[in-house]
Amino acid sequence: MAHTFEELVQMQLTADQAHATVLALRGQEDPAAYEAAWQAWRDRAEEVQAAVTEHAKEQGKMRGGVELEVKREARHGEPAKS
Repeated sequence: MAHTFEELVQMQLTADQAHATVLALRGQEDPAAYEAAWQAWRDRAEEVQAAVTEHAKEQGKMRGGVELEVKREARHGEPAKS
């Protein structure tokens, strides 16, 4: 399924939020919660990576450039400069 750039940004935000949960649980006395959070982060990261790859192919762009644009927009609210 093709994703729009905006959908990719939202997927990246979800992955980043999952990563923040992992970081918050690090060092706490709940290994099961940490493992579940880590797996959720991994799943979200894999999903966004696959979607970025597909989007780049469909748009005829370099994958790394698309990934950079998505992360910049998601994390800083700044579109990549052309």
